[in-house]
Amino acid sequence: MRNASLDRRILAITVPAFAALICEPLMLMADTAIVGHLGRAELAALGAASTILSTVVGLCVFLAYGSTATVARHQGAGDQRRALEAALGGVWLALLIGVVLGTLAALTARPLGAALASSDRVADLTTDYLLVASASIPAVLLVLAATGALRGVLDLRTPLVVMIAANVLNVVLTVALVYGADLGMRGAALGLVLAQWAAALALVGQVVRRSRHTHASARLRWPDVTRAGRDGVPLLLRTLSLRAVLLLATLVAAGFGDASLAAHQIATTIVMLLAFALDAFAIAAQTLTGHSLGAGDAAGTREVTRRVIAWGFGFGLAAGVLLAVSAPWVARAFSPDADVRAAAVPALLIVAAIQPLSGVVFVLDGVLIGAGDGVYLAWAGLVALLVYAPVALLIRETDAGFTWLWGAYALFQATRWVTLWLRQRGDRWLVLGAR
Repeated sequence: MRNASLDRRILAITVPAFAALICEPLMLMADTAIVGHLGRAELAALGAASTILSTVVGLCVFLAYGSTATVARHQGAGDQRRALEAALGGVWLALLIGVVLGTLAALTARPLGAALASSDRVADLTTDYLLVASASIPAVLLVLAATGALRGVLDLRTPLVVMIAANVLNVVLTVALVYGADLGMRGAALGLVLAQWAAALALVGQVVRRSRHTHASARLRWPDVTRAGRDGVPLLLRTLSLRAVLLLATLVAAGFGDASLAAHQIATTIVMLLAFALDAFAIAAQTLTGHSLGAGDAAGTREVTRRVIAWGFGFGLAAGVLLAVSAPWVARAFSPDADVRAAAVPALLIVAAIQPLSGVVFVLDGVLIGAGDGVYLAWAGLVALLVYAPVALLIRETDAGFTWLWGAYALFQATRWVTLWLRQRGDRWLVLGAR
């Protein structure tokens, strides 16, 4: 009966978390469809600019993860005021980082656009888009921090509702500005900026309203900001190691030719799609782990860990079986090219085979983030990168082939599983209480 109750709590977090997570790629898909009708150059420019923006945001995802863990721990300890003060510290940190990164993006828009563009016209359009869209960076980081804070207090509904509204607003504004006002790429960027700032103000406003109910101060408090920054550094390093693996894999795949690079994009797209669902389970693990540790409940934390591992493995197994059966059709849906499909299918089968393992990796990552064990996660990420990188480079030097590259990815996930599994079996991460 206890398992059934815990399963309901896990799903009560996972389902709305997943729905909120897919709102961001849906916003990009909408922009792609709208801009795509302007022409090939405009679509290429959007692709280049989106790569830059998504990299910046991806590296700052620690603002959400760190906020969830800290706020959940204080909430679990029964100190709602301190939970909200910690949340606001993360919000202030997001604003400060966002202003700096947004300014840098605007100042470097032209060289960045030229570096990623395929022609002079695309470079000019990329620059036009980035000059405007850079203003959305502080808003997106505020959304991350506020969403993480609200997850920490088990409010999953507000981020979901706000992000759905932001998606609708983005479509309306972008169509109006691109076609109605005839602003082209600048109109698409402006629609994104306005929608993201609307979402940021709504979510931050909800955090501030909650803080007033607990008499928590909403003013800038440097100790809370610096503490959020210190907690975020290890998670940033962890994310950097994951990004390095993706970048290295793309560079190696490119060396095997156009068909392999195209097949690599197919496999990577499927991995990222599955990651959204697994990340939703990881968010449940973060939140529930933080709450139970904050409440001083070691046994309850162990039970949460066991159940989220079961869910991660079960979902990974089901997804893996489905992908293995459908791999030829998935490849065909992405490309009519026979060479691309021939390269993609074996890679997809490897992805399918490691999905149960990946499911466990994701949820254990969430458990340790919820426990505030970021330093260990940073070292674990570095170990996995150091295992993967020489193997990937050896595959490139020996021209072993594209399929072996995805075999190396399976090794990377297995290394992550070993490091995370060994950690959760011990007690060093089971730190009870509000800190």
